[in-house]
This record gives sequence, C-alpha cells and structure tokens, in this order.
Amino acid sequence: MLLVLFQPDIPQNLGAALRLGACMDVPVHVIEPCGFPLSDKAIRRAALDYGDPAQVVRHPGWADFVASKGDGRIVLFSTKAAQPLHDFSFRADDMLLFGRESIGVPDEVHEGADARVFIPLSPGRRSLNVTVSAAIGLSEALRQTGQFPKAVI
Repeated sequence: MLLVLFQPDIPQNLGAALRLGACMDVPVHVIEPCGFPLSDKAIRRAALDYGDPAQVVRHPGWADFVASKGDGRIVLFSTKAAQPLHDFSFRADDMLLFGRESIGVPDEVHEGADARVFIPLSPGRRSLNVTVSAAIGLSEALRQTGQFPKAVI
C-alpha cells in the first residue's frame, strides 16, 4: 500500500500526510512540482517529529511516477469519480492517489488511474481536506486488506 500526493499545494498538509504514513507504516510518494519549495529540510520540517519514521519517495513528475509504479493499481480519490470507496475492493499493493488541494488532478492523471473512487459526503458539501480524505481512504484500504498496524498494549 502506498499513499501518493500529486503536486501538493500546502506544506502543512504534506506534513500531516507524512505523519499519517509514519503512523500507519505506509510509504508516502510525492509527485512534484509542489506549490512550495520541497527539499529534504522542508520535508523534515513539515513532518515535525515524524520525519525519521516517515518513508518519503519523491518523483519529479507524473511520467516518472508511472514509470516506477510496478504492478500495483493507481486508485485515484476524486470528486469526479463514480464509485464510492466503500463499494471498492482494495488490494494490498494499491497506490492511493490524492490530488492538489486547489485543483485536483489534470485529465491525464485522471485517465491514467486504474480506478477512481470518491468519499460520500452530505448533500451540498463539495470536498474534504486532502489529508482528511487520505486518512479515510487509507483506513478503509488498510481495513479491507488486513494491513493495519498491530496494536501494542
């Protein structure tokens, strides 16, 4: 399972996604360019105290990400999708892709996804914060595939 952010606009959302990935033991892939300068120092700053356990992979662009993806499916979370996430069957090697906070993803990325799902919202509501969406989507995917980290009590 991978968490993939397409050209994130807001460094705090990247930081929250890195914390999510670190806590769930899921690598976070970032497809650049970002809406802010992205350096190793910026990643550490955004991740706060979760920088070390976070597994971050950077890709210079969409084509580079696609070329490196292997056999896993790209599952795009989009308000333009037709299938609700709770009706989708996730697999352990899925790559959960989330678009830019400001504009989502371009048509090329939408068409390049192997599957597209949406998170149902109350009528009249447009969207959730990207990291909240990532947490909801990742939780469902980990639940379905039995990949949640084991609780230590």
